[in-house]
Amino acid sequence: MSHSPRRAAVTLTVSAAITLCLAPFGAAAQSVKIGIVGPFSGPFAHYGTLFKNGAEAYIASQGGKLAGKEVELIYRDTGGPNPGQTKTLVQELIVKDKVDYLGGFVFTPNAFAVAPLIQQSQTPTVIFNAATSAITDKSEFFIRTSYTLWQVTVPMAQWAAKNNIKKVVTAVTDYGPGIDAETAFKSEFAKQGGTVVESIRMPISTTDFAPFVQRIKASGAQAVYTFLPGGPPNLGFVKAYNENGLAKAGVQFLGTAEMDEFDLQKFGDSALGLTTAFHYSAAHDSPANKKFIEALKKKDPNAIANYASVGAWDGMFVIHKMIEATGGQKDGLKAIAAARSLQWESPRGPVRIDPKTRHIVQNVYLRKVEKAGALLVNKEVQNFGPQIDFGLDK
Repeated sequence: MSHSPRRAAVTLTVSAAITLCLAPFGAAAQSVKIGIVGPFSGPFAHYGTLFKNGAEAYIASQGGKLAGKEVELIYRDTGGPNPGQTKTLVQELIVKDKVDYLGGFVFTPNAFAVAPLIQQSQTPTVIFNAATSAITDKSEFFIRTSYTLWQVTVPMAQWAAKNNIKKVVTAVTDYGPGIDAETAFKSEFAKQGGTVVESIRMPISTTDFAPFVQRIKASGAQAVYTFLPGGPPNLGFVKAYNENGLAKAGVQFLGTAEMDEFDLQKFGDSALGLTTAFHYSAAHDSPANKKFIEALKKKDPNAIANYASVGAWDGMFVIHKMIEATGGQKDGLKAIAAARSLQWESPRGPVRIDPKTRHIVQNVYLRKVEKAGALLVNKEVQNFGPQIDFGLDK
């Protein structure tokens, strides 16, 4: 396998070349090629590492081959949200490297940008992270093993209403997934009889959350539902939430990925008691999760089990089954047809692919941050059961 992330910026005129890529996988080919696209540099570089660890740990757990075939992973670095660069990189992967499958994608705009390319080349593409519902609508060759904001937010809004929370402020980062999160919460909370008293959209580049948190405090809401991209924004928002007295005032924190295991220990005791609804916790008690974590640690003792690494792990499972169904031949339509009926025991619990939407159906859990020894964990305190992507028909 080739494991070194590398940046490429090759401009290609590809329409005719992509058509040529529809030719059957040649008999001389020795391996199945999988392009992994994500940020391996810049402020979101940890996502690339999480993808790499999850994908390589899965392949290692299968003895180094998938369906008896040698596998070559080819990494491409988007550097962050950059649709133009991502499109160029994927053009290169399809035309020059002749990949059979694609995986990865942290940011929704990057996934949108490659939809015409994978549609034309019939390249099955597994979304390991990006969480906007509309992605799978953009090409029949997209499959998702991550989640969507609608999927994890609807049960959170229902839970809040059932627990006598009547007034909520929404505070989200102002880009696709944030708008999805805000819309999902407002829509479901209103159905349940609750009121969103104010909706705040925060710039993706902001590092000063104090003004927004002060507005939340002044609103009189009982809780704040928030969505932030992983990394520094999470830390900054929770810091402002505590320093401005929201926790002491009883304004409940309701989130989704904000207590992600990648950042969790960095919060310290300020995270204790914060509530999120999400599909994965590293503390999930099951044999499949223990196997996943052991495989990660075997590959890299510092590897982190979180939603991005489990998205990559399960993404490789899906690709494994597509390789099995096609005998290692390049046949995008046959591969996608096989993936539509998949169901398996994931480290997150039982999951399946919705045959109509190509989106993963999975349990969503209510989690509270607690201490287990010296470490913080996302303890699953309630299982909301299997959830679909509620956003695809909106």
